[in-house]
Amino acid sequence: MKQPTKGSKSYLFSIVMVAVLGGLLFGYDTAVISGAEKGLQAFFLGATDFDYSDFLHGFTSSSALIGCIIGSALSGILASNLGRKKSLVIAGILFFLSAWGSMYPEMFLFDRGVPVFELLVVFNIYRIIGGIGVGLASAICPMYIGEIAPYKIRGMLVSWNQFAIIFGQLVVYFVNFMILGEHTQPIIESIGEGMNRLVADSDPWTIQVGWRYMFGSEMIPAALFTLLICFVPESPRYLVSVTKFDKAHNVLARINGSHAADIIIQQIKDTMHVKTEKLFTYGWMCIFVGIMLSVFQQAVGINAVLYYAPRIFADMGMDNPMQVTVFTGIVNIIFTLVAVFTVEKLGRRPLLITGSIGMAIGALGVAVTFGNPALSMVCMASIMVYSASFMFSWGPICWVLIAEVFPNTIRGAAVAIAVAFQWIFNFIVSSSFVPLFNMHITEGDHFGHWFTYGMYGVICILAALFVWRLVPETKGKTLEDMTELWKNRMNK
Repeated sequence: MKQPTKGSKSYLFSIVMVAVLGGLLFGYDTAVISGAEKGLQAFFLGATDFDYSDFLHGFTSSSALIGCIIGSALSGILASNLGRKKSLVIAGILFFLSAWGSMYPEMFLFDRGVPVFELLVVFNIYRIIGGIGVGLASAICPMYIGEIAPYKIRGMLVSWNQFAIIFGQLVVYFVNFMILGEHTQPIIESIGEGMNRLVADSDPWTIQVGWRYMFGSEMIPAALFTLLICFVPESPRYLVSVTKFDKAHNVLARINGSHAADIIIQQIKDTMHVKTEKLFTYGWMCIFVGIMLSVFQQAVGINAVLYYAPRIFADMGMDNPMQVTVFTGIVNIIFTLVAVFTVEKLGRRPLLITGSIGMAIGALGVAVTFGNPALSMVCMASIMVYSASFMFSWGPICWVLIAEVFPNTIRGAAVAIAVAFQWIFNFIVSSSFVPLFNMHITEGDHFGHWFTYGMYGVICILAALFVWRLVPETKGKTLEDMTELWKNRMNK
C-alpha cells in the first residue's frame, strides 16, 4: 500500500478526540456521585435489615476510588500485554457495566426498590467496577495520546485529556441538574452518633428513581467511547514492541508522512532492543520522579476545593454556594485551556513552578483570611487563584509528564505505578480534608481552616522546589530521547 507523503492533522486530531472521551468519562464517573448521593442515602435509610450509618454512606460515596487504585495498578499489565487500544476498550465496557449496574443494582437478584444490605454490597461492587475503568483510563489515555502524537505538539494534545476530565465533571453537574428538574433532593436530618433519618415529606421520586437516572446517564458516553475506540489505531510504540513494524509504520505515516515515519520507526526500534526491561533499569530516580509528580498533584490539596467547594463557600457565608461553585468550574475550564495553548511554548517545568507558586499564594491567602467576614471576598479570590493555578499547571502538566517522561521499554509499568500513587493520595487527601478542616482548639475557632490551607501552601512550595531540582524538561524531546536522558542521569 502506498504511504502518504504528508501527515494528516485531521486524522491525528480525530484519534485524539476519541481518546480524550476516556478523560471525559473519568471526570463524569468520579463526579456523578455528587448529585446522586442524597437520593441514594435516602433510599438505603429505608432498609429494615441494617442501619445505614454515616460511615456506610461515606464508604458508598467513595467506593469507586478503590476501583481506581486497582485499575491504575492493572493498567501497566494490560497496556503492555494487550496493547493500549484493547485496554481502553475494556475500560469502556467497565464504564458501561458500572453505569447500568449502579442504575439498577437489583437486576436478576433482588426485588426492585427494596433496600437490603446485600443490595448495598452489590451496588458498591458496580461502583468499584466503574472505578477500575477510571483507573485504566486515567493511566492509558494520556499514555496512548503521548505515544501517537508528534513530539512538537505532544504536550498540547495530552493536555486536552485534562480539559476533558474537567469538562466531564461540568457535564455531569448539568445532567444531574436536568434530571432533578422540578423535583427536590431528600431532606435528611441527623439523630446523633453517625445516624440519620429521612424527613417524611421528602420527594419520593428522588428517593426511588432520580439517583438511578443520574448513574444510568453515563451509559450513553460510555457506549459511544467503547464503539469509537474500536476504530482508532493501536499505538505505534506498542506495535513496534510486539514486532508489528509494518502496522506501526502505516500509523506513523498517516500522522507524520512516510519520510518522517521512516525516521521515527528507526528511533523506536533503537530503544526497544527487548520488549521490556526491568523497572529500575534506568535508576530509581526515574521512577521516583514519576511517583512524586503524582503524589504532589494530589498532596497540594486540590480535591479539597473540587470536592468540597459548596461546603467551603457555605462556611464563608456565601448566600448561594452552588452558584459560586459553578463559577469556579468555569474558571477552571478557562485556565486549563491556558495550559493547552502554552505548554509547547513555555515548557513543562515553568508552568509547574509558576502554578506551584500561585497555588501557595492562594492557599496561604485562604489560611490567613478564612473566618474574617471583612475579608470574605479576599478569601474567595484566594480560592480562585489556588484553583486556577492548579488548572494551568499540575492538573494537565502532571499527566503530560507521566505520559512522556519514562523510557519506552518500562513505560507501561512505570505509568501504572505513578498513577496508582495518584489515586492513593487522592483518597488520603479527600478522606482527611473534613476532619482536618473541622479541627478546633477552642470552641468556635477556625484553627482547622488555617492549619489545613497553611499545610497545603507549604506543600505547594515543596512541589515547586521538587520540580526545580529534579524534574527534567521534556519540551521538544521525542519519547525515544527519554532513554538517553535517564542513562545520562545515571552516569552522573
